[in-house]
Amino acid sequence: MATDATKTRQRSPSPAELRSMLGANLRQLSQQAASISALCRDLGINRTQYNRYLAGESFPRPDVLHRICTYFGVDARILLEPVENVTSTEASTLLNPAVADYLGGSTRPVAEEDLPSGFYRFTRRSFMDDKAFVRGVIYVFRNRGGTFLKGFEAKDAMKAQGLPTAPHHREFRGTVFPQEDGFAALVSRKGATTTSFNYLARIPTFENNFWVGYVTRTVRENIAGRRVERMVYEHLGTRMKDVLPAARSAGFCTADELVPYHRTLLKVGENFV
Repeated sequence: MATDATKTRQRSPSPAELRSMLGANLRQLSQQAASISALCRDLGINRTQYNRYLAGESFPRPDVLHRICTYFGVDARILLEPVENVTSTEASTLLNPAVADYLGGSTRPVAEEDLPSGFYRFTRRSFMDDKAFVRGVIYVFRNRGGTFLKGFEAKDAMKAQGLPTAPHHREFRGTVFPQEDGFAALVSRKGATTTSFNYLARIPTFENNFWVGYVTRTVRENIAGRRVERMVYEHLGTRMKDVLPAARSAGFCTADELVPYHRTLLKVGENFV
């Protein structure tokens, strides 16, 4: 008759099975990253070694495993169970039983093919000045199963509102979630008490790299300026040589200074409806 210790040994997965499970889970989690190279930089792990983890050829050291788990928001069960069983969702407000049946769907990941990771050029009309337009760059990235964006408000826009212009004051971040046709995003500066809502949908183009929609700001009706404007996103990719010209032109501009196709999509001269 087998003892309890014998049964435990019989139930224990082999090292090869543990490596295989970890590799499968890491391959799935790594899809959230813009690239394996970027992920390895964030984790501080040699790419060759990380590829061995992905292939199920090696185990990470305990400290490295802790770093990986912390980054992806999982625990050491990724050695034993499929990652779907490990990812923690209990802390999500959107999954609270009070609203889960209504808003829980917004926690679904935005597919990479629907909104690729990387840099985007955006343009919209100024909320405050009918003749001015705002252009800038944002970065879309994946982390721990979620899709996010970040960027910086233009210095001129901050000055016009009497706000400080240091980078940490100008930085904004947002969470992106899927919609039936397109995606939405809630965006705010650090510590800010107002939020903007973005909705955009992809439009057919040769390179399939444009999204059009609108942005709203959460202010009272009697506050100066408008609360909603059309917005355009253009995916630039990840190569800095394609991104830098857009970054250097960030800030206020006139309609004539807009990229021609952006001007067309913004329907300059037409009211938003």
